[in-house]
Amino acid sequence: MTQNHVSGMEASAVSVLKRAVELDQSGRLQESLVCYQEGIQLLMDVLKAVKDESKKGHYREKIKGYMDRAEQIKAHVNQMKEDGKYHEQIKISEDATGYSYEVLFKPYISSSLTEVWVEDPYIRHTHQLYNFLRFCEMLLKASCKVKKIHLLTSQDEADNSQQSSALSEMKDSLSTHGVTLDLQYSSTIHDREIRFDNGWIIKVGRGLDYFKRPKGRFSVGFCDYDLRQCQETTVDIFHTKHTKSL
Repeated sequence: MTQNHVSGMEASAVSVLKRAVELDQSGRLQESLVCYQEGIQLLMDVLKAVKDESKKGHYREKIKGYMDRAEQIKAHVNQMKEDGKYHEQIKISEDATGYSYEVLFKPYISSSLTEVWVEDPYIRHTHQLYNFLRFCEMLLKASCKVKKIHLLTSQDEADNSQQSSALSEMKDSLSTHGVTLDLQYSSTIHDREIRFDNGWIIKVGRGLDYFKRPKGRFSVGFCDYDLRQCQETTVDIFHTKHTKSL
């Protein structure tokens, strides 16, 4: 392994661990835990690659410090989950970037996740339907085995032909990937909520529709949602041991 490769891995580790500390300090514990774990793994890869014993000692010391903090966070989060007191809040500011579905939901996706409930009254118009499709694609690519996605939304009273056709196509497409899409409609639904059967509940003030319209079809952020500007909203995260009975 070349020195440039090792330096690149070290720079990546520093970047991820810096983000972990920032999230830790702002109280976003579950997200910080994921970053600590990723950063520690990167540092361990660096440790394996370096030959200098003094550098190895430096990296071992750093790894131990980050592992100790990660274990503290894990124990604290697990205790709050056990007590049913876990609550985390993320405030997305106007025009903020870096909040794609992968970034927002990844910390709460685990290998045990098999079923997802989405309650969002506004999965009707073209961009909202694409938002839901992107959310489903995110789940398909994640490190889990989702088998069923439930969607509760409202019908487009003006013209529901596009909505019906799009959701029907999604249902057929998801089935080819081994995922069942269960569709239900409600004329009284108002709240927005996403529930995972591993216990996590994510409530986004604007539902899945928190991205701003891109400035043009060939503007940065049109394709990559990490670069897409957001509308101001609040995300509340809870944990319960009884998700399926909600």
